[in-house]
This record gives sequence, C-alpha cells and structure tokens, in this order.
Amino acid sequence: MTRVSVIVITRNEERNIRDCLSSARWADEVIVVDSGSSDGTVAAAREFSDKVFERPWEGFGASKNFALSQARNDWVFWLDADERVTPELAEEIELSLSGQTDMVGFSVPRKAFFLGTWIRHCGWYPGRVVRLFRRDKAVFSNDRVHERLIVDGPVAELKSDLLHYTDPSLEHYFTKFNRYTSLAAEDLAGKGRRTGIGRMLLNPVWTFFRMYFLRLGFLDGMPGLILCMLSAGYVFTKYAKLWERTRTMEARE
Repeated sequence: MTRVSVIVITRNEERNIRDCLSSARWADEVIVVDSGSSDGTVAAAREFSDKVFERPWEGFGASKNFALSQARNDWVFWLDADERVTPELAEEIELSLSGQTDMVGFSVPRKAFFLGTWIRHCGWYPGRVVRLFRRDKAVFSNDRVHERLIVDGPVAELKSDLLHYTDPSLEHYFTKFNRYTSLAAEDLAGKGRRTGIGRMLLNPVWTFFRMYFLRLGFLDGMPGLILCMLSAGYVFTKYAKLWERTRTMEARE
C-alpha cells in the first residue's frame, strides 16, 4: 500500500480532535499543527500522533504549508478537525493509490452537517474539494482564511463522502463568525480591495438569492434558511469590516 500522511491544523478543537484522528488511523503518519489552543486539544492529539507541533498563528494557509513541510510521504491527505474519513473513503483511497497513477490529486465529495442536519442543497453538496494529493505537486495559498490548495497536474474524483460536522449550534457558528470575517477583511485589504455601498448592499442579497433559490436551499428546511441568511450576513460583515479597516488606514495617512 502507498503510504499516506494526514495533516490537520487545530485551535481549541478538543471536542472534535479524537474522533477526527480516530478516523485517520488508516494513515501511515498523522501531523497536527496547533496554534495556541487553551483547551485539551494538544494532549488529545498526542494520544494519536508523536508529530504534534505548537506554533504561533500565521493564518490557515501558512499553518497548512508548515504541516505539509513535515510530511515524509509522497501522498498527503488534508483533514480538518471537524471532518471524518469514513471507512469507505479510506478503502477507496487505498485502492486508488495501489497501482500506477498519473494523477497528482483526488477530489472528494463533502457531506456537510449544519445544526445537526445534512445540507443537501445551498451549493454545499457534493461540494467537491481536493484533499488527497502528491506532496511535491501542491501548495496552499497564503490566505488567512478560505485558503486554497493549488495543485500542479491532473486531478481525479473519488466517490466516497468525507463527513463534515460544521457548526453544531448557532453559538458555535458565531464564535467563529467574528474571527473569520476579520481575517477575510484583512485578506481583501492586503490585496488592495475596496468596498462601497453598492457592494455591501448587493453582494449579500445575491449570496442569499443564489443559495436559497438557485441552489435550492429552501429544500433544506429551516436549517437551510438559517444557513442562507447567515451566509448573506457573513458577506455583509466581511465588507463592512473592510470598509472600516480602509477608513482607519486612510485616516492615519
């Protein structure tokens, strides 16, 4: 069997990390990079791996690139703490890598649960993401949030789902909301982006319309409605923070 390294970055994920790493026992190596957890995340991770690193927060992309630099195997699987690899997906990974392949990456469908409900619509499923890739053919973008995996070469599709248990409660959602919108605004400002009334009004409305109507979010019931409304609010808050940040910078000049 081709050996695979699993990489995970964490911050206060004690609630998730044991189930996450337990689902990765099939891997030859597990690498965890923690950025300032104040709970039992690090101790729990060390129950599963001797490659647990504690580093200052540098952004999602930078943290994952550091984890990637620690991998010793040619193939890497990127896993988030609130995700689980099913036995079916683990078996499919093994079969896909058991022979010669010209692929440098494989995407997986992600089955996401919001407020305990599988979101089948809203543009969330199958929500394919490249998670299995050759270490020497991929790198993470340096975005502070919503980083991308940049793969140099052909990518094939796996069929088995990756489970994603995102935001089991609204309290959990809003705990991340403030931090993520701030990081997104910082990324936009760093790219020289600006915003105005038009973008702040229209982009959130378009986000809701696209998710709820065009992508059939109304079929996901109340969780779908809440998700679409919150997603529109996320977009508005991101641009509001960009406006605030831009105004503050201009006032200092």
